[in-house]
Amino acid sequence: MPSHEAGWAHADGALKGPSWLRQPADPNALVPHLWSTTARKVEGVLEVGGVPLPDLAADINTPAYVLDEADFRARARAFRDAFASYDVYYAGKAFICTAVASWIAEEGLSLDVCSAGELTVALRAGFPPERIGYHGNNKTYPELRRAVDEGVGRIIVDSFAEIERLGQITADLQRRIGVMVRVTAGVEAHTHEYIATAHEDQKFGFSITSGDALEAVRRVLAADGLDLLGLHSHIGSQIFDSSGFEVAARRVLALHAQIGEELGAELDGRGLPELDLGGGFGIAYTTQDDPSDPSQLATEITKIVEHECRGLGIDVPRLSIEPGRAIAGPAMCTLYTVGTVKEVALDGGARRTYISVDGGMSDNIRPALYDADFSCTLASRASTAPPVLSRVVGKHCEAGDIVVKDEFLPGDLAPGDLLAVPGTGAYCRSLASNYNHALRPPVVAVRDGGTRVLVRRETEDDMLATDMGATDMGARDMGEVR
Repeated sequence: MPSHEAGWAHADGALKGPSWLRQPADPNALVPHLWSTTARKVEGVLEVGGVPLPDLAADINTPAYVLDEADFRARARAFRDAFASYDVYYAGKAFICTAVASWIAEEGLSLDVCSAGELTVALRAGFPPERIGYHGNNKTYPELRRAVDEGVGRIIVDSFAEIERLGQITADLQRRIGVMVRVTAGVEAHTHEYIATAHEDQKFGFSITSGDALEAVRRVLAADGLDLLGLHSHIGSQIFDSSGFEVAARRVLALHAQIGEELGAELDGRGLPELDLGGGFGIAYTTQDDPSDPSQLATEITKIVEHECRGLGIDVPRLSIEPGRAIAGPAMCTLYTVGTVKEVALDGGARRTYISVDGGMSDNIRPALYDADFSCTLASRASTAPPVLSRVVGKHCEAGDIVVKDEFLPGDLAPGDLLAVPGTGAYCRSLASNYNHALRPPVVAVRDGGTRVLVRRETEDDMLATDMGATDMGARDMGEVR
């Protein structure tokens, strides 16, 4: 392949990458809106929260999730303040641990959980149960009983079986519980099909179109111990266009009005007091993403709801939202060490540079699962080498183990260098696995030059603790399985 003074990426037959990716003038520079607010480069070395990441790597090794506490808290406050007239529930599925649950409580937000494990974390952190909402499409009898017994503030019901189950529990315990009915608005959100949750053909909610949503409301009203709070709608994740919320609000509020007209007597003549529009607000993973800030979102969503309510002649209900990714996502980056650099010849004389790091799909499954794009930067030094279009991959035994599909990185990247990937606070640690028996990385909070391990790195003893052949070759007691 012909040489070129600016590097092989400029030569005929070179890979160009996706149309949105531009070659940077300086491959050392950060793109600010992809990173947490305290991230900066000092002579090429990446600092977050005043902590140089090479120092952090020397102390705790890599891979590691680095959580910018000040940034996380600031984003939580921004949603709380922008949506001051709303109830703001942090979606714990994005990322939760006891410290993060405490931060959320301290910043005045409520908390959404969707499993017994997430509820356990919240309660262990001392989170006020009356400020917890409990999601899930298959909540078991023991899980629901525990939620009622602990005094969870609201349960979002998702099936007729769950309504019956919950009614039995409140009768047995002689308790009451607030309930919201999750409805399917039939909106095709402009996002990946696996994270679009308001179209008809999927597992969540009661269909408005089929009449199941109205029937679910009837059954909640007929059940002893269930206090109907309102309707819940969630159209998906990583959404930038508010038009999806507009269509959903129109359809859900129409049902809201219908319930007031047809079932108003059972509601003491009132309409439903609450409406939850879910979350799914997008963040910037790469330069192609342009998310809205909380103030803009609040203005747009409030205007939509008020307009629809005027048209239907109903009062504006108490509103709530559930941001998760938009708070946690930009606040975290993942730090890796480069292990190998390999150039691969492709058709047409092109070549691709593969950079292998010491993590991969076990700590970030999103590229493989959702075809998600990420960015990255050299974190340990400055480079004067020209940028080269590269692909960052993990160390797992899968061809799809890709961390960053396309990024311009310095052409002299070598084993031992550190790479940092921004925007990994949402779902990366939550979806992390032990694939290939990898040990899940730690979560380390940084703030004002100090570090604090929130979740320690797994050890081989952790990994083997549930391997009964390793712990007791003679154990055959099935009670140990439970």
